[in-house]
Amino acid sequence: MYLCTRAFVPRTTYTHYLPLSIMRKIIVTVAPVCHVGKPIPADVKNPLTPEEIARDTIDCYKAGACEVHLHTRDLQGNPTFELDVFRQTIGLIRKETDMIVQGSTGGLSTLTLAERCVSLDVPEVEVASLNMGSVNFGETVYINTMPDLRYWAKRLDETHTVPEMELFDLSHVECATRLADEGVLHRPLHYNFCVGPGNSSNLSATGRNLAMLCSLMEPGTTWGITHDSMKDFSMLACAIGMGASAVRVGFEDSFYYAEGIRAHTNAELVERLVALIRMMGCEPATPAEARAMQHIEAFTI
Repeated sequence: MYLCTRAFVPRTTYTHYLPLSIMRKIIVTVAPVCHVGKPIPADVKNPLTPEEIARDTIDCYKAGACEVHLHTRDLQGNPTFELDVFRQTIGLIRKETDMIVQGSTGGLSTLTLAERCVSLDVPEVEVASLNMGSVNFGETVYINTMPDLRYWAKRLDETHTVPEMELFDLSHVECATRLADEGVLHRPLHYNFCVGPGNSSNLSATGRNLAMLCSLMEPGTTWGITHDSMKDFSMLACAIGMGASAVRVGFEDSFYYAEGIRAHTNAELVERLVALIRMMGCEPATPAEARAMQHIEAFTI
């Protein structure tokens, strides 16, 4: 949809002459809340309360993010499935932004199917992650069977929520195609390639793996990347250069933006990513542009 034929063009030779309205746009998503059990540096504040998460998200919006992948926590940092907390957080975000809110059909394998997609019961959720299969996470298995996927895809349809397909393995590309052929998923598809160490994906973060994944995609699809435990932004830059339409940062994924250098806030990560996007001759998408790119219905704040 938004194609860039050059991996890197200095801004002085490209963006200076090309109007912003026709530049390639990149969706910047922020996932502001740390995973449960993830070590948090002493000088980093992980947002937990609705007010803290909303304030962090609004700061990221001002820095250039157009979408938030939202999880809520109790005061001890544990996941909470209280929809009142989720709704309160979204309400605070929506007071000051028109950001896209992304929920989840993920969650722990020990939860029921309904519990794993409870965020879909909140009308403000416009996009939701949809895992495309089971995966080995370290010594455990993250279970997402084909019947599970069909159940969640039906719930997405019922709630008019756009799926972002999470791929942790090469075989997950075929799963997405199979479900689309069944009519369970609707084309055009949008993939999110989840790469990282063995405790978070079957796909290590390499350009070779991204190339293999892209080679398996069917025509007309778009894709983005999530790099768990990243030490720098090199894989995000690689993905942008290869044609990704979406990239993600945030404390859920990593505190680092360069080797040995970490951010103290989610907004700092977004600022650094937006600077990288512009250095590569592209522009961060606005929420309205991102809705059009993801075929989300028109939104009025």
